[in-house]
Formats: sequence, structure tokens, C-alpha cells
Amino acid sequence: MSQGVDRLATGALFLATVLWAGSFIAMKFAIGVYGPMVVVLARMALASCCLLLLVGRFKSERYQKGDWKLLLFMALCEPCLYFVCEAMALTYTSASQAGMIVAILPLMVAVAARFILKERLNRRTWLGFFIAIMGVIWLTLLSESTEHAPNPLLGNFLEFLAMCCATGSMIALKKLCVRFSPLFLTAVQAFTGCIFFLPILFLPGTTMPETFHLPAVLSILYLGFGVTIVAYWLYNYGISRIPAGQASVFVNLIPVITLFLGWLILGERLVPMQYLASAVVLIGIFLSQGSHHIRERSA
Repeated sequence: MSQGVDRLATGALFLATVLWAGSFIAMKFAIGVYGPMVVVLARMALASCCLLLLVGRFKSERYQKGDWKLLLFMALCEPCLYFVCEAMALTYTSASQAGMIVAILPLMVAVAARFILKERLNRRTWLGFFIAIMGVIWLTLLSESTEHAPNPLLGNFLEFLAMCCATGSMIALKKLCVRFSPLFLTAVQAFTGCIFFLPILFLPGTTMPETFHLPAVLSILYLGFGVTIVAYWLYNYGISRIPAGQASVFVNLIPVITLFLGWLILGERLVPMQYLASAVVLIGIFLSQGSHHIRERSA
């Protein structure tokens, strides 16, 4: 791999991380006005409409018999089940805490990649991941019920389930990107998500929007285009060029940015000891990123 390609993939992953960090704030704001599942459906529908304009580019995709199974698994994991868990999580916990839970994802992906993709980690990376996870657990145990987080333990657990779904999707992505372009995989996720969430509109408990709330609508536009299309495409591009475990480490930057945005935009606050727990997460992040920690195992 050339240094130029490596830097390009790294830049794409970092930008995707920034956009994702903002998604917690936008989602928290939008579901405060409209129902969580309605927000997710609107997000998927917007992304699907945008991607329909690019369908002509998908003719060159190298589909092989049986690929539909892995494509379906990828899309069901994320965005379908992922957003069910995350949208519900953000009704119970704060955007800042949900962002911190995302720090667990790299370890989950690294372990899965170790056994499925034959990628391996050195001891320094494992230690960094372990420290980050301990920080996340500490952060959750210190959680208190507030206006922004009425049931943080439940919300954080739902966010953990969302990370399980993301792990399955990322491993599937790594296998699929050998034959499919990042844009095509992003489109599959958006279209499947739209179909998956559409029946929710007809469920008895679904409350349809009755008013036009500009900030909430702008948040949905950001989620549908900036995150679902741009961020997913950037991440799919990055993960197609570097090992899955290494790519997932960038996700650990999300908690830091989300914590800042939650304070700046939503006025969220952590208790003093939670800031210390967040610092522990950051130590694990920097330790994990301090070496060339992922290597492909030779065949």
C-alpha cells in the first residue's frame, strides 16, 4: 500500500468520524421533537432518494452468486438493527454518554476480525482497548438520571447492543468491499434501511409529525445526507483500504468530539468523576494508536 493511499484512507476515516460525532447531537435533538423511528425512517428515505440518482453507476459491480446473503446480513446489522437500538438508546441516555459507549466498538471489531479475517493485534493495542473499555464501564456505572439521560443504564446498554450490530456490519463490509464499491455498499444499506423502517409508520404506537420544526428538520437533513451518505461512504472507502481493526480505531475519536458538542450545543454535563472516566478512555485511545498495531496475517 502506498503512503498516498494510506493517508487518503486515514483522512476519509477521520472526516467520517467527525460527521458521526455530530450525528449523536442531531439525533438527540430530532427525537426530542419527532418519534425516534420516524426520524430514522426520514433519514433513510432522504438518503435513498439521493442515492437513486447514482443507480447507473452500479452496473459495473461484480456480483457473485450468494453475495446477497452477506449483503443482507450487512444491511440488517446496520442500519436496520443498529438504528433501532441507537434511536431508543438516545431517548434514555445523553448524547455524550452514547458517544463514549462507541469506544467499545474497536475491541469488538478487532476480536471478530482476529477470528474471521485472520487479522491480529499486538499487546499494546490490546492493552489500549482494555483501558478504553474500563473507562467506558466506569463512565456508565457513575451515570445519574438527568433531564438529558432519564435512564442512563438502559440507554447505555442499548447503545452497546447497537455496537454489536455495527461489529457484524463492519466485518461483512470488509469481506464485501473486495468486489463492491463503497458507494454501492452505502446504497444497499440506505435502501434496505428504508424498506425495513417503512412498516413502522403503520404501527399503533407510532406518532406522526404534526408540526414543522425547522431545527429538527435540519437535523434530519444532516443525518440523512451528511451522515447516512457522506460519512458512510467515507468510512466504507477507508475500511476497504486498511485492515478492519485499524480502521475501527478511528471510531474512538467520536466520544471526544461528541462530548464537546454535547456540552456546546445541548448543554449536557457529566459528573466530575465521569470526566476522569472519559480521560481513561482517551488514554486507551492514544495507547492503541501509538503503534502500527494491526497487521494482515500472511496466507
